[in-house]
Amino acid sequence: MPHDVITPGLLLQAYAGGVFPMSEGRDDQDLFWVDPTERGILPLNDFHVPRSLAKRIRSEKYTVTADKAFQRVVEACSMPARGRETTWISERIEELYSDLHQRGHAHSIETWFEGKLVGGLYGVALGGAFFGESMFSTQTDASKVALVYLLAKLKLGGYHLLDTQFITEHLKQFGAIEIGRDAYHALLNEALQAPAPNFDQLDMSTDGATILQLITQTS
Repeated sequence: MPHDVITPGLLLQAYAGGVFPMSEGRDDQDLFWVDPTERGILPLNDFHVPRSLAKRIRSEKYTVTADKAFQRVVEACSMPARGRETTWISERIEELYSDLHQRGHAHSIETWFEGKLVGGLYGVALGGAFFGESMFSTQTDASKVALVYLLAKLKLGGYHLLDTQFITEHLKQFGAIEIGRDAYHALLNEALQAPAPNFDQLDMSTDGATILQLITQTS
């Protein structure tokens, strides 16, 4: 679809319908819609934190923030990385998500070390669903720490669904699973009809031990 046809409003409608956009590369001017037959999700009440990662979170090596460097996180996610020489995050997609961020529908979690941005993730919030888009890391576990803080944010804020789109080995270690399209759409509809959650409920200065306690609580 031509890039000038897709607006932020249409993008939100697409997410509500269970589809999301991608491009063939950074300079690609066209976008296409994706609705996988098997969808990746991270169950909010069955999230596993590896022991080594829990230890790192308790150590508070990294400072974690939310929505402090959204544009920088998206740009970092679009850069080539080991095992990923190309990107689906085109310049047009970056513009669309920046617009969603300004409207309060796209958020980032950032991890910092000694004042330098070393990891993070971003995604779209709509109703009781959060759609994880991409993450990056330049230091050990930096993106994983961001993911744990995101989960704590979603649980405390009253969200019902964390959509990962696809499953990777990186996500499997946290308990990510694949479900069929029909099952996913049913979960999505429930999340969209749920009472409005609060993405800002969690104080990002909360200590690591408390964060780990939050994500082990069941609703």
